[in-house]
Amino acid sequence: DDLSMLMCYLAKRLGAGHTIARIRNPQYSEKTMSFLREQLDLSMAVNPELLTAQELYHLLKLPAASKVETFSRRSFEMVELRLREDSPLVGEKLMDLRNHFKAIFLICVVQRGSEVIIPRGDFVLRAGDRIGLTADRAELWKLLKATGLAKRQAKNVTLMGGSRIAFYLAKMLLNSGTTVTLIDTDRAICRKFSDLLPGIRTYHGDGTQRELLQEAGLLDQNAFVTLTGMDEENILVAYYARSQRVSQVIAKVNRDEMAVMAEQMGLESVIMPKTIVVNVVLRYVRAIQSSMGSSIENLYQLMDGRAESLEFIVQNESSYTNVPLKELRLKQNILIGGILRGRKAIIPSGDDVILPGDRVVVIAGHRRLNTLEEILL
Repeated sequence: DDLSMLMCYLAKRLGAGHTIARIRNPQYSEKTMSFLREQLDLSMAVNPELLTAQELYHLLKLPAASKVETFSRRSFEMVELRLREDSPLVGEKLMDLRNHFKAIFLICVVQRGSEVIIPRGDFVLRAGDRIGLTADRAELWKLLKATGLAKRQAKNVTLMGGSRIAFYLAKMLLNSGTTVTLIDTDRAICRKFSDLLPGIRTYHGDGTQRELLQEAGLLDQNAFVTLTGMDEENILVAYYARSQRVSQVIAKVNRDEMAVMAEQMGLESVIMPKTIVVNVVLRYVRAIQSSMGSSIENLYQLMDGRAESLEFIVQNESSYTNVPLKELRLKQNILIGGILRGRKAIIPSGDDVILPGDRVVVIAGHRRLNTLEEILL
């Protein structure tokens, strides 16, 4: 961390316009980081472990999803779901879904096999599809209940591996009233977690041993998260927990090929810290490149990086403002997934318009956008 900050400081003095430092030590509080950014003239500080823990926390609070992205201070969300054979969404045309399930939402991207599709209204969903949908939180829960996908939030969570991610995540969960159990092979790490996080239960031992998992109460847990430094171990133990009917299982992996393997084994929630960091850095770089008329506020990669979800702030009048969306000539593989107007989240229809001051969520497949103007032909 110290070396990263020093290199950024020197780079800035040598003329670099922007500097980004990875700073991972949990001892740095948000107040400390603000002071360091100001004194060292850092453009951005990135903590991969904290960012990963935050994403895991959001997944644990919305158990039906395999991925959750949040826009505009949590007033609007995009979630990814895998459709099983018995899903009531299977066989439905997208244009019929709102009336059928009495909820306001929009399915804006679908991954079918290796193909990523920005669908139209006559698109028919199939079992095995991985879908990305947008909605505000109330409408999202209404949909999940109507489709039988709603699950209770985890009240008992087991973490395997006493990493930095586990520390941040355990702290968040404990603060929200969740019971947390940690399993780690290092006695000193177990003791450290016990000292720093009052209320946590720790088990010193090998999490790959079935007897220890049973002793730790695996079958009584609502959620199980594997966070060791070994992808193979994380996947195998997560797969075992799933076979024991633990309601929610999440595995952390670092390699792309291992993430693909985990999904093929049936693990629906796989998290990759490097992808989360890429999203944050890309968001900053794209914001630098944005025009004065609109700027990127948030950017997330979807469907393993094959599509992007971007949130733009509309600052001025433009050719796309005050025009019904059905009259806009959008480029191929572009969809307007949501409009945020003040505190109101709008899932748009063809009659809605974009106004100055709006935040607009755009889904782009197989193309890169830097400004909102680039969605038009």
